[in-house]
Amino acid sequence: MPLIYSTHHLHPRATEMLSGLGTLKIASALDAETLTKEGRVADVVIVRAPIPPALFDGASSLRAAIRHGAGLDMIPVEAATKSGVLVANVPGVNARSVAEHVFFAALALLRRFRAMDQDLRFKGWLAGRRHADANRELAGKTIGIVGFGNVGREVLRIARDGFGLTAIVNSRSAKSVPDDARFVSVDELVAEADIIVLSCPLTDETVGLISKERIGRMKPGAVIVNVSRGPVIDDEGLIAALKEKRIGGAALDVFVTQPLPADHPYFDFDNVIITPHMAGITEESMMRMGTGAAEEAARVLANELPLNLRNPEVLPAYRKRFPAG
Repeated sequence: MPLIYSTHHLHPRATEMLSGLGTLKIASALDAETLTKEGRVADVVIVRAPIPPALFDGASSLRAAIRHGAGLDMIPVEAATKSGVLVANVPGVNARSVAEHVFFAALALLRRFRAMDQDLRFKGWLAGRRHADANRELAGKTIGIVGFGNVGREVLRIARDGFGLTAIVNSRSAKSVPDDARFVSVDELVAEADIIVLSCPLTDETVGLISKERIGRMKPGAVIVNVSRGPVIDDEGLIAALKEKRIGGAALDVFVTQPLPADHPYFDFDNVIITPHMAGITEESMMRMGTGAAEEAARVLANELPLNLRNPEVLPAYRKRFPAG
């Protein structure tokens, strides 16, 4: 029976599917040594946590590492390719969940929800109500979307159809931006947008993309929502802008260091919303991600290629290890 190794427990429907394909084993711990030891003997690895490059060394039966979701930064693709292992993902299945989170967070910032809730609970009705005069509506605002993949497109759709926002977009390709949005540079976007949404992948080009200088160009009162990856934002620059009250606030779902240390300065601001990298996690998205990963595992174990193969250059080495039937 094939061994399918998952870094985490999966949605019950995905668990049922994978159990029908072979033996499903859940990681006993998430440290590099444990993942390497347990994952190295598997036929397929389902990835929901960063896996070490060493996992692929001597993994003679390992066919594929399949990302439970879209982002490939948890898989050392180069090491997998070198070892002749397929890398696949399940793109787009949590885009709606992430996009809904963007607007939940933006509204909470514009309506000063954290400060209002705290004052209402601990200082009373009038103290909470006092925040209302400074609340702001989404209507009439400009939303700037950095990164126009599945999440970015869904954010635009909701912004346009649900709230009537004006949209500006920065993408790797200007041709990907539809007529009802305007393509702009990152510098233009940070200066014009009232709500800045980061939904770009983490690459060498996007590390530090929202720099101290670009944060300095933001409008007073503008808010930033990061559902991308932590290193896209210069933390020191953002913390300085928050301390000096130069921007309206931030909603951060991802961080350079995860879990976020308990003494991190972000915890000190009542106009910062912190969530533990869960923007894309809902019951519905967990089902879609889990079953999507299980479907890809089924293809691989049937000696087929995954639909969402992300390292096609591996095929000669992979077929040498596992000849097509």
